[in-house]
Amino acid sequence: MAQTSWWRAALRPRMLGLLVVLLAAAAVCARLGVWQLERAEIRGASAEERRLAQIADAPPEDLAAVLPAGASFTGDMVARKVEATGTYDVAGQLLVTGRAHDGSTDGVLVVAPLHVDGPDGEVVLPVVRGWLDAGAEIPPAPGGEVRVVGWLQAGEEAGTPVVDGSTDAISPAQLAATWGGRLLTGYLVLQSADPADAAQLEPLDPPTRAGTGLNVQNLAYAAQWWIFGAFAVALWVRLVRDEAAGPVALPGDAPAAGPDPDGAPDPDPDPATSTDRDDGRGTARPTVSA
Repeated sequence: MAQTSWWRAALRPRMLGLLVVLLAAAAVCARLGVWQLERAEIRGASAEERRLAQIADAPPEDLAAVLPAGASFTGDMVARKVEATGTYDVAGQLLVTGRAHDGSTDGVLVVAPLHVDGPDGEVVLPVVRGWLDAGAEIPPAPGGEVRVVGWLQAGEEAGTPVVDGSTDAISPAQLAATWGGRLLTGYLVLQSADPADAAQLEPLDPPTRAGTGLNVQNLAYAAQWWIFGAFAVALWVRLVRDEAAGPVALPGDAPAAGPDPDGAPDPDPDPATSTDRDDGRGTARPTVSA
């Protein structure tokens, strides 16, 4: 079979039939990948619910033992329940805008600096007291010594500067410039306080790490099925390319019969082995090799 163009080879009935079969296989692989993704979401959500229940019921640890002053915040500290005793700086309370809570963004987070005495001196712990509806009266932080229990979360990157008691990021670097003192590299999402906070603030859920909520094993299975589907399509493209190139000549195969593809005439036989030669008079005469 002679060479042809890729498109001519692709439109041959055999290639079209093979395309239908491989597309059907790719469609099955794609659906199986979607099913595995759904399983990853279901199993991941179930695992996340169990994890959050364990976090909520876990006993609190001492803040200084989990996040000492000057220590970097690591991923395993996220959602660790800790307790600390200190005094709020009532005048330093801030509002954090641009956050969602229960599907709503029409509100702010109320953050207050808690001054805590630690082994290496006093440190400042930012405490997210809760969520406040936009336009509601801002409740002052409780006065006097207070014991707080909550979940740790990593400090955020710097956002807009603090203006009129509002910002859009809980950034230790920016808060240190506003509050002064030695700030910890994380902040606390308040769960409870003693004495109790009388302000009408909605409590927040425990923090989560990036990537939670999906089962990794099912995600890997989904990716495998999608790769198989892509391979089926790539296989058809490769087969069409081979079809267009024609059969591969093997050692010992006789050359194809027919005229030279370039249209050139066959070469004359070797004069030394020819038995007839035109003598110029229109007749042939035998030749003898020396």
